[in-house]
Amino acid sequence: MTNIKGENFIADIHQLDVKGSGQAVVWRENEHGNPKKLKLTIPYALPGEKVSVTVERPWVRRWRAKPEEILQSHPERIEPVCPHFQKCGGCVWQHWDYSGQLKQKTNHVKQAIEAQGFDPSLVQDTVGMEDPWHYRNKMEFTFAPDGTLGLHEQGNFRNIISLETCLIAGKNMVEAAMEVANWALDHKLPGYNKDTHEGLLRHLMVRESFATGEIMLALFATEAPNSHLENAVNDLSERIGKKVPNVKSLLWLENTEWADRTQAAKTHILAGRDFIYDEMVGYRYRLWFDTFFQTNPTQAQKLVEIALEMGQPKKTEKMIDLFCGVGTFSLPFASRVAELAGIEIVETSIESAKRNAEDNDISNTYFLAKDARLGIDQVLETFGKPELLLLDPPRSGAGGKVMRRIGRSKPERIVYVSCNPDTFATDIKELIPFGYKLEVVQPVDLFPHTYHVECCALLTYVGE
Repeated sequence: MTNIKGENFIADIHQLDVKGSGQAVVWRENEHGNPKKLKLTIPYALPGEKVSVTVERPWVRRWRAKPEEILQSHPERIEPVCPHFQKCGGCVWQHWDYSGQLKQKTNHVKQAIEAQGFDPSLVQDTVGMEDPWHYRNKMEFTFAPDGTLGLHEQGNFRNIISLETCLIAGKNMVEAAMEVANWALDHKLPGYNKDTHEGLLRHLMVRESFATGEIMLALFATEAPNSHLENAVNDLSERIGKKVPNVKSLLWLENTEWADRTQAAKTHILAGRDFIYDEMVGYRYRLWFDTFFQTNPTQAQKLVEIALEMGQPKKTEKMIDLFCGVGTFSLPFASRVAELAGIEIVETSIESAKRNAEDNDISNTYFLAKDARLGIDQVLETFGKPELLLLDPPRSGAGGKVMRRIGRSKPERIVYVSCNPDTFATDIKELIPFGYKLEVVQPVDLFPHTYHVECCALLTYVGE
């Protein structure tokens, strides 16, 4: 092993990886004068760019480093507008013109399905946003040990960047978060130290309904709001009530676990109720602090509308909604079919789905808390064969066993909603031996300035 401190390379970015970082290959000689390949991952570099980068250990096979200088820039490169860009991990593509981001997302979906043998021309252009800023209706901020509130530094989970702004979060959410940040500093309340496991304040979750205007503030702390915190807690309630009147749910959540997650052993309602109301496609939903709901309501509504257009639900049909969550797709589809069965492994989500159906006067639904594959079997026994099946699995996909079970049940039409083009492509390949044909894939951008892309696809049964 050599003692070289570092070596500079000129790298040509030939593609992006699945997390939006540039990929390059350079060659260097080893101690015997033989050529060796070095694969570079270079965040914030764009395809076709030529960049200068220093590799601290050039004898390794792979290295990750930020570009020191852009020697030849992409024509769509722009100046990022957020002061936190390249520091926090919320955005990775603010330096890329939005039209370029959309083209890259379309190409990602095309490459994913082509790799599994499908025709890439079935992929439509990605549906983007007119205004790709302030689109998120949920954010999680973290307290540093000194009590400041902010976001995790990219690549350094223990360092918190003090919050000045967030250009992808709703403006009212940022204002509400700043009020809590100022309150914590005024009362000199310590943040949680991940190394010593000491401190009071851990996280702040902010949710906002863009439809109703209601806001939830959920403060995660290592202890209950006991008597020695009475003055601080009362002040928080008064401040929020005066300065952010749209907060309809102010919560103090106890989290004594070492794991750095927004979980709670006990919930204390400081003001309002323990949920807020949201709306989508004309249906009302209750959202608790741990409810999964699409974080971009503008684009999520488009996604639901696209799914409805693809699925063509009919009043004479039965339908299964697999991985149904709290009923985001279930409710609008249930209003258009004879019967709908929703399956979801998370019991609290199923309880929410039942409550949301009741709130919207929808009575033709049946919700089952069960693993997807076993749930399908149980529903088919009691419910019968569906003409239409929709699935919206997690990023890991539905998996071969679930997809083959779907194939054997032979619904006429399958609508697959995915947040991961790669697992989507491997999943739908499982349906081909059962007689299904991929008709169309429509990507939708729910996360501007990030590499994530959702897509909605239609498969029809054409016979084995």
